[in-house]
Parts: sequence; C-alpha cells; structure tokens
Amino acid sequence: MEKKLRRSKDQMIAGVCAGIAEYMGLDTTLVRVGYVLLSILSAGFPGTLLYIILWLVMPKSY
Repeated sequence: MEKKLRRSKDQMIAGVCAGIAEYMGLDTTLVRVGYVLLSILSAGFPGTLLYIILWLVMPKSY
C-alpha cells in the first residue's frame, strides 16, 4: 500500500505535524517539539509560513 502525506485527525491546530509524523513513522510529540524549536531558532519564523502553506496544500485524512 502506498503511503500518502495527509493531515491527521490527531490534531492540535490543523493536523500538519501529526500527519508528517504518521507519514514518517515518528512520534507526534517529537515532530511537534522539533517544529517549534526549528521555528523559534530560525530567523524570521519561516516555520509559521511553512505551516500555513502545508495546512492549505495537504489533504485531510478521512
């Protein structure tokens, strides 16, 4: 079966981090913490823009 990148129903905001975690087979909390750290430590918070773009582009899981 082919894995597809989708937003997860296990969501805190939009399910983007949980969807990435499910796709990669990682713990959801690790992906969320990694995302927050990457966003805070990078200049200008490009992670927020990336999250919004992924929210709009990634289909919902049914």
